[in-house]
Amino acid sequence: QVQVAESGGGSVQAGESLRLSCTASELNLDDYDMAWFRRAPGKEREEVSCISWSGSKSAYADFVKGRFIVSRDNAKRTLYLQMDDLKPEDTAMYYCATAARQVCGSWLWRTSLSYSYWGQGTQVTVSS
Repeated sequence: QVQVAESGGGSVQAGESLRLSCTASELNLDDYDMAWFRRAPGKEREEVSCISWSGSKSAYADFVKGRFIVSRDNAKRTLYLQMDDLKPEDTAMYYCATAARQVCGSWLWRTSLSYSYWGQGTQVTVSS
């Protein structure tokens, strides 16, 4: 059974950094594009970033460009999200997801319907 698990969340001050990790058991990550989404209290889930199966392509939501960097290590079956210069509006539950096909490179990466497996999320709280 596939299990996706996020870690690395926490409570920080504005301007600080966090690095999220996501592992996926029973999956050969070489086959999957992956993405980060987030859901803030009272808001809809929104896309944050994606990365292609090889790591050669990535995309970001406008509100994180220049502050977040997505990366992956397929040998370790791990996806990362380096988050710098965090802002209070980044407060949310962060989720990683694996795509059923190659989507990072088209608009398809932005829709949750493109993803098959999701983790339970890791909470990020940023105070001012």
